[in-house]
Parts: sequence; C-alpha cells; structure tokens
Amino acid sequence: MLFTNTHTVFAFAALNSIASALPSGRPHYGAGKTGKAVYAITNSANNAVVAIPIMADGTLGNGTLTATMGEGAVSVNAMGESVPTDALISQSAVTVAGHHIFAVNAGSNTVSMLAISPKNPTQLTMVGEPAAIDGTFPNTVTASIKNSMVCVATSGSNAGVSCGSFNKKDGIGAMKKISNFDLNQSDPPAGPANTVSHTFFSADESMLFTTVKGVPMTNNTGFLSAVKVNMAANGDCEPMVGKETRSSPEGTTLLFGSANIQSANSTMIFSTDAAFGAAVLSVDNTGKAQTVGRGEVPDAVALCWATISSETGSAWTADVGVNRLLEMSLTTAEVVNDPIDLTQGASAMNPGLIDLRAAGNFVYALAPGNGTSQPAISVVDVVQRKLVQNAELGALGVRNSAMGMAVLM
Repeated sequence: MLFTNTHTVFAFAALNSIASALPSGRPHYGAGKTGKAVYAITNSANNAVVAIPIMADGTLGNGTLTATMGEGAVSVNAMGESVPTDALISQSAVTVAGHHIFAVNAGSNTVSMLAISPKNPTQLTMVGEPAAIDGTFPNTVTASIKNSMVCVATSGSNAGVSCGSFNKKDGIGAMKKISNFDLNQSDPPAGPANTVSHTFFSADESMLFTTVKGVPMTNNTGFLSAVKVNMAANGDCEPMVGKETRSSPEGTTLLFGSANIQSANSTMIFSTDAAFGAAVLSVDNTGKAQTVGRGEVPDAVALCWATISSETGSAWTADVGVNRLLEMSLTTAEVVNDPIDLTQGASAMNPGLIDLRAAGNFVYALAPGNGTSQPAISVVDVVQRKLVQNAELGALGVRNSAMGMAVLM
C-alpha cells in the first residue's frame, strides 16, 4: 500500500522570490487569468487564515494572518502519537466562495466565515461568530454560492457532514447534520486510514460529495458519499437536502483529494487514491459512482491531493513524501508526462507537497517541511513546467500543523 504515516509541515513568511482531460500532445490554451491571492490556515491553538497576494507574474507577495476565533487540532497515528504534518489528513481545510473564506477549527468543532476586502485580498474580516458543528474534528469544508450553503465534514468520534446557510451580513447559520459516518474513531482521530478526506460540491453545485478512506487490511474499501442539494421551492433561504447515496467504486480503497472534471453530459470526478495513485469516477443521477479510469503510480508514497488546470487540460497531484508534481489524464488517470522534479534549487529542502490549487498557468502547492526545513509554497508554472518561486513561510510564525490551499480568482 502506498499510503504511509508520513505527514507534512507548513509555515508562512515574508516571501522569497526566485528565479487541468487531454493526454500529452494536447493544445496549449494560452496564458490563463492569474489569481488574486492564496489562502491556508495555521491550524494552531489560536487558528488563523494566512492570506498571500498573487502578483501579476503569478508569484507571491507578503502575507497576513487573521484570527478565526477558533482552535486548530492535530490527528494521531496508530500508536496514538500526534502527527502535526498533514495534521487534518484532508484536502480543503479552507475554501473560497465568492468574496468569502470558510475555515475549519478542528480543535473547537466550529467553522468560521471571513469576508475578503474588494480592495485588498489579504485584508480579511470575521463575519459573525464561528458556527458550532454537530460533529468532532472538522477537517474539510466547502461552500456553494448558488445554494448559500456551507458544508463541513468531521472525522472524529462523531463523524459525518453538517451543512448550514450563510449570508454576508450575519455569517453562518445553525449547522445541521445531514449524514453520519460510522468510523468508530477517536478524538482526535487516528489515521490516515479510516478517516474523512474531502467534502466538495459538484461543478453545478447540485450535489455534495465526500470521500472517506477505508482500511485495506480489513477489506474496508471506503466510499464516496453523495447528497443532492437545492434551494427550497417556497423561496426560503434554507437549502433542501436529499437522501445520501454511498458507493465504493471498483478498484478504490483510500479515496482522498478530488476535483470536478468539466463535462457537458455527465458528472465526472478526478480523485487520488493513496493505495495506488488516482481514479476517474463517473457519477450517475442517484449519486452512485463507478470507476472509468485508473492510473497507478508505483513509486508514490502518499499521493493524496489533486487539482485540475484548465491551461494544461490535466490533473496535477501532490505527494507528501515525494517533492514533485505529477500530471495525470482526466480520462484514464494515468501519468501523461514526466514529473516536474522539485528536488533541485530553491525547493530542494521541501520533502514533499500537500494541498494545492491551479490558477492560470500556475499551481500553488503547500510544501510540508519536516521539522528542520522551513515550510513553503511552491509556485510552479505548469505550462513552462518549472518552479518559479519557493515562498518560504516561517517568518509569519506558522508551523507544521498548517493545512489547506485555496485561491481567489
């Protein structure tokens, strides 16, 4: 099995500049729109959102910290030892919806909403109070502007998904449990197997997906949870939630980070699977998923995070134990090009990468650090296939428990 207990480390600083369905041979789409800022969370005792502006050339500027009024937390390994690197064992501990940010507080079982200033994307303001979640150890969050809805998955002793409405004046309303996951977990959870990975809306925001890792040694294959959502027919602001459907797509075991594949006629998902590599899933109208593509990466350690670049028409995946980016097909999930090796130059000390996002020609990937090397964000031009910046994060005081990656476009 590829998935190990290896984890990651992050931290933020004054940033140091240095000089996403087609296989190889695909056309180049031209210079894409550059993002405005990237965001992560410190996931420390006093949790905070880290905000860093994206310059016109795609590189990163100087960052800020804004408190979430909540607490972070750290998962444990099978021995019960704290594992601060990849502390939440998840993708999307922070997400952007419009001009608002949503961040999990795993230690206080809440989720925070912050407004982004239209004049300065690193100037954030809390909206309302952190909302209490019906669950323990929230580790992944998603939000839908279409449904005015935020959903958070929890992975502790009370695991599942809770959702609530939000508005720009009052923040997040009461969170309601829409599904329960019987994981028999602890607080904090022991992982990485048998934990919740990633919750996210479908491309049209009509369905909520959540990936849950299995336990291969006990033939527990894990599953994809799917729930239909829509606004109430009577015009009420509260979204309606349908019945949950669970499926274990053939050949998958440890589904982790995912991204929606743009498709006019069907619902398609690209998802990493730490047991072997990645898979392309097709989801029918009931929410049941089946595997339509499966790519193996034999030399991976923990290939867990994924994003899709519209500029390359391919998926890009990150591995906490290998310092590189892998480009993979959106039809077969196979590796379609040589890896972008980040073991040389300014990024040489990064042991591997975790959560990542694509914006324009670039992928922004959180590099873990290992307790001795400084955490960083690797800024990679995936069209030119080269590192353009290793933005070191230590000067802001952020440490190896940090999580998440989101981009404001």
